[in-house]
Amino acid sequence: MSLSSLLWAFWYIVPAYIANASPVLVGGGRPIDGGRTWGDGRRIFGDGKTWRGFIGGVAIGTASGVIQYFLTPDFYGSLETAILLAFLLSFGALFGDLVGSFFKRRANLPRGYPAIGLDQLGFLISALAFAYPVKTLDSGQIIFLLIVSPFVHWGANYFAYRMGWKSVPW
Repeated sequence: MSLSSLLWAFWYIVPAYIANASPVLVGGGRPIDGGRTWGDGRRIFGDGKTWRGFIGGVAIGTASGVIQYFLTPDFYGSLETAILLAFLLSFGALFGDLVGSFFKRRANLPRGYPAIGLDQLGFLISALAFAYPVKTLDSGQIIFLLIVSPFVHWGANYFAYRMGWKSVPW
């Protein structure tokens, strides 16, 4: 696996990373679950998963893919492909984060409590699955992202904490 192949894998996943991080800045407002509980009496997702964060994250992640297209058009082939891929990566990342939140609530973990592995990889796996029909990576690139994404996630969370955007560094 060449260094350039690994860098392209990282470039490919940028919209998912950006979408996953954006709700910290643009979130708030009405929770997606509307305050409803599941059959176990616990919230479905919790107050931390809001419509504004979800929609804003998808929009910002998709916009990042458009910017990427203008920087490296040959990577995508067409603007339409770039928009669709960035949207699917962004939507998939935030969908995966919602699924993770659902399971964290079932495990009775409080909002913001870390779930090692689930927090760092759930969004990534979901983003890759949603984007698969449009453009995919080879297995070596996917393994690379599975290894590097936890470090990117932890670094981004620590940065957000230091900037005062998050109340905890995870």
